[in-house]
Amino acid sequence: MKDAGPWITKANPEFTVLIDQDHLVTKLYGLVNVPTGVWINEQGKIVRPGEVAFIDDRFKSFSHLESAPYVNAIRDWIENGARSQFVMSDAELKARLTPESPDRLMADAEFSLAEQIYRSGNPDAAVPHFKEAQRLAPDNWNYKRQAYLFSSNPERDYGTTFAKEVQKLGDKPYYPPPQIPGAATTPTPPALKKPGGF
Repeated sequence: MKDAGPWITKANPEFTVLIDQDHLVTKLYGLVNVPTGVWINEQGKIVRPGEVAFIDDRFKSFSHLESAPYVNAIRDWIENGARSQFVMSDAELKARLTPESPDRLMADAEFSLAEQIYRSGNPDAAVPHFKEAQRLAPDNWNYKRQAYLFSSNPERDYGTTFAKEVQKLGDKPYYPPPQIPGAATTPTPPALKKPGGF
């Protein structure tokens, strides 16, 4: 809250901002990166599961993704509701919303334990559990990012940095493009010049 507060104040939003200190949303919705959007209708039903959700192009040089297709899809959904072409069918949702693997569930538990140990004032003791969470869920960038931010020396604690992990992707995109007509399908892998960012 201390770190997020100034950003929220500067943005001056007209809606309630929730601070998910325990990464509960990440765990419940199977999210692995930010920014991610999940579409939930007025009845509380997911109509589009988690996917990269840029609302402008400020990070286009990094992501190589256009924001317009996703933003236009949201506008279409707002206007047309369940009739929107971007609302997924039950069959599409069933294909996308698969049960989490045992490794992912164990990774969530290890990550939660690591955070609790860190908050209790034992950052060094938290490192093995952060490492295990990353081993069990290697594509979870939220878990990498948080662990490295909690470390005063990620290179020492994890043998790597956020920037190096991104570079290891090679031809694999850091952000899989949203499955929306008009969205890019083969984004160029980003080249980070320094740690941090998304």
